[in-house]
Amino acid sequence: MRLVGADGQQLGIMPTREALRIAQEHGMDLVEVAPNARPPVCRIMDFGKYKYVQSKREREARKKQRVINVKEVKMRLNIEEHDFQVKTRNAIRFLEKGDKVKVTIMFRGREIAHSQLGIELCQRLAEQVSHLASIEKPPKVEGRNMTMILAPKA
Repeated sequence: MRLVGADGQQLGIMPTREALRIAQEHGMDLVEVAPNARPPVCRIMDFGKYKYVQSKREREARKKQRVINVKEVKMRLNIEEHDFQVKTRNAIRFLEKGDKVKVTIMFRGREIAHSQLGIELCQRLAEQVSHLASIEKPPKVEGRNMTMILAPKA
């Protein structure tokens, strides 16, 4: 096996027993770092410290990950202007936090025949938040609702 010392220097190719003896002299462990290499590569290190550093790195990586939630803004086709502005402010707040926004327009009765008005309403909201978001999924009628998904810009 090829042996690498604790300080990172190459100690050369040697039998396993010799490498184990050197590791024990240093009071450390012999760890196989590249088992598929020819010859396999082993390193002299403190395995407990190595595992601790690895777990610390994983914790830091997990801390930096952000779960993206999908928040929903529901509207009706004949929404009043002030109510529309309130829904727009909510969508902006969600997008600033880094969440996706699902815009749902609910149709009642015969309103479904005027799906073009729903598309216009979705486009109007998308224009209001265009500085923060892009359209991930364009408006589409699903049953008695029309949905559109907005994703925050990176």
